Amino acid sequence: MILVTGAAGFIGFHVARRLLAAGSEVVGFDNLNDYYTPRLKHDRLAELADRPGWRFVHGDLADGTALAALVAETRPTCVVHLAAQAGVRWSIDNPSAYVSSNLVGFANVLEACRHAATPHLVYASSSSVYGANTKTPFAESDPVDRPVSLYAATKKANELMAHSYAHLFGLPCTGLRFFTVYGPWGRPDMAYWKFTESILAGTPIEVYGDGLLRRDFTYVDDIVEAIVRMVDAPPVAGTHDDGSPAAACRVYNIGNHTPVTVSRLLAILERLCGRPAVRLMKPRPPGDVEATFADVSALARDFGFEPRTPLEEGLERFVGWYRGWRQAAPARKAA
Repeated sequence: MILVTGAAGFIGFHVARRLLAAGSEVVGFDNLNDYYTPRLKHDRLAELADRPGWRFVHGDLADGTALAALVAETRPTCVVHLAAQAGVRWSIDNPSAYVSSNLVGFANVLEACRHAATPHLVYASSSSVYGANTKTPFAESDPVDRPVSLYAATKKANELMAHSYAHLFGLPCTGLRFFTVYGPWGRPDMAYWKFTESILAGTPIEVYGDGLLRRDFTYVDDIVEAIVRMVDAPPVAGTHDDGSPAAACRVYNIGNHTPVTVSRLLAILERLCGRPAVRLMKPRPPGDVEATFADVSALARDFGFEPRTPLEEGLERFVGWYRGWRQAAPARKAA
């Protein structure tokens, strides 16, 4: 049995669906908050509801007692921890949400896994941890001590917390630095969703940094493939090159290793939507970095896989899904 936190979220939903399709029993955990429309989260859960092996539990990471009881009851072979308060820009004005979910919540996950002797914790970190780094591509061995947002700081803190639990209690932990994930059933706060929505509606789009900011857009199926390969492959303790002990803890980049400008993203979406965008040029907001670019050589070395979905192909799938989801909205309301 595998416990997936954030199972009503974008990546969590896709991971749960893939695991269920492979015959795994999955318990999903989510608080269904309103950071973006809960309707989308309920729609995702409806897609999972009748699948064999599925169970959903409504709960909050901040409730450590309830979370520990769930992990103790289900005894998962792996916890895939994808629940978190997302969003770089939102963290500037809403820091308490990030402290509660990403710090307190993650500590509760670690404690629950520790006491249940969970064989493996796979958890979401973020490419945001690279912060003000200018060397590209970003490698896991690069220093990440210059975060430019509270969100990034909480994700780096998660990596340090996981290492301490691996060292102190032998809890095997794998952290995943996701690079700008996109695709069907995605998040409405992300640029590709906002751009598609605005192009189809004919409303203006805010484009930051002259459209020259570069992102390593990674299709969600590639993210899921990497995660499912890791679930049954916990890290083992060993030694560093200098002979010192190495905890059963590792971190991997998961990115498409092909940075694309926001202007290029917008041009592809204009073609797929069949109409031009109305652009409003804006300066780069605080907390945004100039570029992200993943070195995925460690992922390829250890798991024989690296993301390869071209941006044009992934966006075509997203736009097709988005049109269908929007067209079905009246039927959902009527029901």
